[in-house]
Amino acid sequence: MIITGGLYKGRKITAPNEKITRPTLSKIRMGVFNTLYSIIGDFQGLSFLDLFGGSGIMGLEAFSRGFENVTVFEINKSAADIIKKNYLNLNIKPDLKIGDSTKLINNVADIYDVIYIDPPYESNIYEEILPTLIKRGKYIIVEHSSPQTFDPFYKIKEKSYGGKNVTFLYNAFL
Repeated sequence: MIITGGLYKGRKITAPNEKITRPTLSKIRMGVFNTLYSIIGDFQGLSFLDLFGGSGIMGLEAFSRGFENVTVFEINKSAADIIKKNYLNLNIKPDLKIGDSTKLINNVADIYDVIYIDPPYESNIYEEILPTLIKRGKYIIVEHSSPQTFDPFYKIKEKSYGGKNVTFLYNAFL
């Protein structure tokens, strides 16, 4: 996998075994950050949380494009080891939390400018984790396989990438 934009554009990273994770495609990553830029503008000084890290590519894309603080949650130990390696290969110290995202988010006091959610499709994690984000994130980006509602958040935009959907939400409660 290759970082698609910013400071580290073109740098290769290692992906975990596809039985463990489902890496976000490069066209989706580019679309996510281009759309996010059109919504909020410059990323300098902002924070980003990737709730289901996988390879860590979304956090690395965020760093590459100017986010100042990036946190990654990952439940799988071998995927977390790959995330650490990918960050260290770019001389970035990862803020990596290993464990169940649905539990870890309850132990975080930080409020993030952007939260990215891409759990295993059809896992029903969306219903469990979204209510906990009301006090945690201003903009929430959700990658999912089928149309869904994401109450109580305001839907800004939804994009489709051949069976994969990305919904951009705004949290008016913060």
